[in-house]
Amino acid sequence: MIAAAENPASAPDWAAETESAILANALPLCVHMGWTRPMTLAAGRKAGLSTGETDLLLPHGPRDLAALLSRRHDAAALAALPDPASLKIRQRIRAAVEARLEAAGRDREALRRWAGYLALPLNLPLALRLAWESADLLWRWAGDTATDENHYSKRAILSAILVSTTAIDLASGREAALAYLDARIQNVMDFEKWKAGLKPADLAREVAGALASIRYGRP
Repeated sequence: MIAAAENPASAPDWAAETESAILANALPLCVHMGWTRPMTLAAGRKAGLSTGETDLLLPHGPRDLAALLSRRHDAAALAALPDPASLKIRQRIRAAVEARLEAAGRDREALRRWAGYLALPLNLPLALRLAWESADLLWRWAGDTATDENHYSKRAILSAILVSTTAIDLASGREAALAYLDARIQNVMDFEKWKAGLKPADLAREVAGALASIRYGRP
């Protein structure tokens, strides 16, 4: 399911609707059951599916649900954003991240369990992939058309900003998160200087640290 969800238009409506129903049931369940396979199966049962049917629809279980939640937040953020044409690039990035914070903040308790699951070493590649997807969608909304190395560097920068800002929002509140965001946006403005010191391991380290912060509720 993780790969197929990248192109929702290709999936039958019933599958998307059933996935959404399972996710809706999973959010309250995960607070007590964790982001686990038993939680996934319990959410499936509440949606009227047998264990086998849930496994067929979500073959990767909690990994699929983690992807569904991230993409739901992406869609909600994009739906809430205005036409970017009248905004300067700094304003676009701020608006994009703030919209993503607002979308994720509606599932605060579930988000902690989600982050704890993705912070596990085996799940870090999925966490990086989902953060990258979010950054890519927001850059495209902002009008970025770069196809050279800047395409990748911009998304690496914004991926780290998104996860770190979400961690601060959950631990210290929106005001602190936006203050941090404003400071980090300057990194985007000073793009060439920032890019020169960017390493793939830096992104992985920052995302892993931010996920752990969300899980344990500390800035």
